[in-house]
Amino acid sequence: MQLQQNISLKPYNTFGIDVPAEYFTELRDIDDLPEVTELTQKKHVLGGGSNILLTQPVSGLVIHNKLKGITVEKENADYVWLNVQAGEVWHDLVLHAINNGLGGIENLALIPGTVGASPMQNIGAYGVEAKETIESVTFWYWKEKTFLTYSNRECSFGYRDSIFKRQLKDKAFITSVVYKLSKKPVYNTSYGAIKEELENMGVFELSAKAIAYAVMHIRTSKLPDPKQIGNAGSFFKNPTIPKIQYAQLCGLYDTVPSYPVDELRVKVPAAWLIERCGWKGYRRGDIGVHAKQALVLVNYAHGKGNDIWQLSGEIVKSVKEKFNIELEREVQVW
Repeated sequence: MQLQQNISLKPYNTFGIDVPAEYFTELRDIDDLPEVTELTQKKHVLGGGSNILLTQPVSGLVIHNKLKGITVEKENADYVWLNVQAGEVWHDLVLHAINNGLGGIENLALIPGTVGASPMQNIGAYGVEAKETIESVTFWYWKEKTFLTYSNRECSFGYRDSIFKRQLKDKAFITSVVYKLSKKPVYNTSYGAIKEELENMGVFELSAKAIAYAVMHIRTSKLPDPKQIGNAGSFFKNPTIPKIQYAQLCGLYDTVPSYPVDELRVKVPAAWLIERCGWKGYRRGDIGVHAKQALVLVNYAHGKGNDIWQLSGEIVKSVKEKFNIELEREVQVW
C-alpha cells in the first residue's frame, strides 16, 4: 500500500473536476484495512468517481477501492450467487453475468461506476434496481475495526438510497456484494424504449444479452461519454408526486410522462420537468445542461464543482416555482 500526498483527483472523477486530495491511496487487499484505519480520522471512499461532485480540496484520506474478484458462492437449479469484490467495474459484472447465462442485471448495463456503489446508491435503470438481486453486503466498519455483513433487508434500500448513504455514511467501507442471479430469468422490457429498440435491432427472442445491448445503445445515444464531456450521469432523482398533483399537471400539458409507484403516487421524469423550464442545452462558460438529456449536468472543460452545484440549485428553484415539485440531487457532494 502506497500513501501519496496532494494528489489531483481529476483522473478519478467523471466530472473531471481538478481538486487535490490531502492523502490518497489505492486499496487492493482487504488485509490492509486495519492499517488504513489508523492513518487518518477523516476518510473518503472512491470507486469509479461517477456519482460525486468535488467542490473543494479534499482533506483527510481518499481511498480508491481497487478490490477485484468474482466468485461463485453457491448455486442451485434456478440461481447462482456471485460474490463480487467492490472494486470491480459494474458493467464488467453485467457482461460477466450475460456471458455465463445469468439474468437479473441486464437492464443495468453501462451504468458507470464500481460494484461498491450498487448497494450504496441502489443503482437502477429501465425498471430494475440493484436491490432486486442483492443478497448481502459485506463492509469494514471503521469504528469497530471489523467486518460486518448485512442482509438485503438490513440495507434499508430505497429509491437511489440505502443505509450506507444515511446511518452508515462515512462509517462503512463496502468490500464485497453477493448477487442472486437467475438461470431462468424473467425479462423486463416494459420500461422506457427497450421494446422499441429491440424491434429496431430485429430481436424477437428475448435474452439477457439482447436486452443489455438494447440498453447500451439507448444510453450511448442519449448520454454523453464522460471521456468526452465531464458528467456524472443523472444529477437528479425522478420525483414522486401525488396522483392528484399529477392530474393537475395533465390539465396543463398534453403529455406528461409518468410511472406508477402505488395507488396514490406516480413518478415523473426529472428531465421532463427540467426541459419544460428551459434548461436543456443551457451553457454557462465551461458548465451547462446537456443538449440531449436535461437530467445531465456537464463540465465541458475546466468547470468548477461549486459552479455546477450553483447551477443545480438554480434548476431546483425553477422547477419548484413552475411545478411546485422539489427536485432532489442524486450526486454526492464532497
